[in-house]
Amino acid sequence: MHAEQNNKYVTVYAPAAIVDNASLTTNVIDTKGYDYCTIIVQLGATDIGITALKVQEDDTTSSGTALTSGADVTGLVWGTSANHVGTTSTLPSGTNDDTIFVFEVDCRARKRYLDVTFTMGDGSTGGFATIIAVLSRGNNQLTTAAGRGATEILRL
Repeated sequence: MHAEQNNKYVTVYAPAAIVDNASLTTNVIDTKGYDYCTIIVQLGATDIGITALKVQEDDTTSSGTALTSGADVTGLVWGTSANHVGTTSTLPSGTNDDTIFVFEVDCRARKRYLDVTFTMGDGSTGGFATIIAVLSRGNNQLTTAAGRGATEILRL
């Protein structure tokens, strides 16, 4: 078995209607049993920049879409944290159509639950986004597509 075959996929924010001047209601990511989480934010067409993009953490949730009292994860705040080459990251702008932004999170020193804060700015129409998380380095062998967060998996 390849290590990738033990990944679990989590829909954080499914493709939906255009968002303008609002925050996305995202699903909380439960990292229990996994040492690593990659969060992928994909933008569609946008006419305005994102005003907040960050990851928060907590030991408890108040619902499937909210942490009890989440705190920002230092190093995972777009616009203030350093990126992979050491320079200050910049929030996605209104010209970042069809681009991908990635958070890479070592969960071993984190609290159990992660949540993404994503706020679209106030534009003429707004923008589209989708967010998924890939949990990896798990301590359980997953044997079903559903257990891995998928409907079906093709393997060659």
